[in-house]
Parts: sequence; C-alpha cells; structure tokens
Amino acid sequence: MNELKPLYESNLQGIKLLARGKVRDVYEVENGEGQKQILFVASDRISAFDHLMTSPVAGKGATLNQLSKFWFEKTRHIIPNHFIRDDLSQYPRALNEFSSQIEGRSMLVEKCEPLPFEFVVRGYIAGSGWSEYKRTGAVCQVKLPSDLVKYQRLEKPIFTPATKKSNGHDENISFEQMAEILGYEVAHKLRRISIELYNFGHEFLEPKGILLADTKFEFGKLENGEIVLIDELMTPDSSRFWRKENYKAGRVPENFDKQILRDYLESTNWDKKSPPPSIPEKIIERTKEKYLEIQKIILYC
Repeated sequence: MNELKPLYESNLQGIKLLARGKVRDVYEVENGEGQKQILFVASDRISAFDHLMTSPVAGKGATLNQLSKFWFEKTRHIIPNHFIRDDLSQYPRALNEFSSQIEGRSMLVEKCEPLPFEFVVRGYIAGSGWSEYKRTGAVCQVKLPSDLVKYQRLEKPIFTPATKKSNGHDENISFEQMAEILGYEVAHKLRRISIELYNFGHEFLEPKGILLADTKFEFGKLENGEIVLIDELMTPDSSRFWRKENYKAGRVPENFDKQILRDYLESTNWDKKSPPPSIPEKIIERTKEKYLEIQKIILYC
C-alpha cells in the first residue's frame, strides 16, 4: 500500500469511461475476443456522509481491491461474483501503457446491470441504524427489543436495505418496498444470501479478533439473467470492523474503518449539505493506518 503513488482520479485516455463512483473509476474494455468487460480502478478517494472528501488516502484503493478479491474468492460457494482477474499480464493490451495507474488497484469484472439497492446486514446496532432505532424502535421497519444499548449485538443479524441513488444520498427502506420492485422471490433469495454472506464474514473474522458489525452488499444481473455479487466486498468502506478484545455494548468500540474521519467531521460545524471541510493530514494518516491494519489482519493473520 505504501509503495503506490496516491491516485485521486485515473485518466486512461482512449479507454471508454463509463462512470466515476465515490471511489471506483469504471471503464469498458474488450478482452481480445470481442467480448466487453469492465475494468474497476479503485482510487484513493474517500467519502463520508455521502460526500466526497478532497484529500486522498494514499494506497486506500489498493487495500479495497485486495480485500474485495480475497472475499470474492472466499465466498464463491455462497454465490457467484463478477470478478475475473487482477493480473495485469492477462489484461487487454490496450491497458499496458496505464500500468502505473492501475497496477495493484484494479480488477477486470463481468459486465452486468447493477440492482438499484444496497443490501445491508447489521449484526450490531450502530450508525444510522441506532439513530433510526432511537426514533422508532425499529430499523427499516424491523422491530427490535426496546432495551437495546448502542453497539449491542443483536440476537440475530437483520437485513436493512437502502436505495442506491445517483445523487449519492442513500435512503433506508423496508424489505417490502424493495420486494415490490425486485419481485418477492428474488428479494427473499437475496435477503437470505446477504445474511449468509454476513454470517460467513463474521465467523471468519471473529477468531482473528475482529467483529464484523455491519456491512453492505451489491448484486448485479449478467446478460444471461444470472444474479451475481458485484462491486466491493467486506472492505473498510463498506463495513464496520471492531476489535473484539475490548468490545463492550454501550461503549465506543475500537474500529478499523473510516470512523476516524466520520468522528472528525462530526466535531466540526459542517452541515453535511455544503461541500465538506478540508481534512487535517493527521486524520488522513490515522485513517490510512486503520485501513492498513485491517488489511493485514484479514489477509495475513
């Protein structure tokens, strides 16, 4: 992660750019046999509260790329995914000249149509889930016990979907609202798979001393109609990771995600509507250290 130069935005001239997300730049390429594939380039951009920060976290994209690949390979027994390869030597020749931008932070994936939802699973009550619970006693209309404290582990993980809006501001919805759009059979299947993926991640990480508090998944439909797992998987950008050793319900857990950045922003007068403030270098460095640490624990411990 430290060896890569910071990349805020890729520029692959002559390669068709399809989209720039909060983190990933998405390109369309041909595989040499006339088939279209997608190139993901994970930049070092970082977002919080649905806003993109102006300062990159050097090497963050490489961490996201490596962790996603790891989980894609680990979870194929649960559901197929769109990952093809991340070896530059097997990329289309047209990408050779861009190795300095894409090496270590890119992957080729199958082209598919993303479903317009984030499939969120929560094993603990935190974040926006806690805020909603305090107001309504439920999260996404999933009724919860009335005596929960913040950060408490739930008796069973709950499925709490959200819309995936083009303006970046996601909105929690009920399972029934999602099912009306996807169809009940597909919705039930993806809810079951999402919870199974979460349980797999939690069970894998707990012996490593990490609690997977919550995470989000995304799914897409291939040209043949098959639904597969897409985007990223159980990374610090899409998940809350807590240290198990000192975890206690009601007490702020030690985290391995971008909570440091969120906490800093909460300490300012930012209204979360206007452009975000500049981020001090020490906050960027501490965030980087957290990404590096969780990468090491997941991949090597």
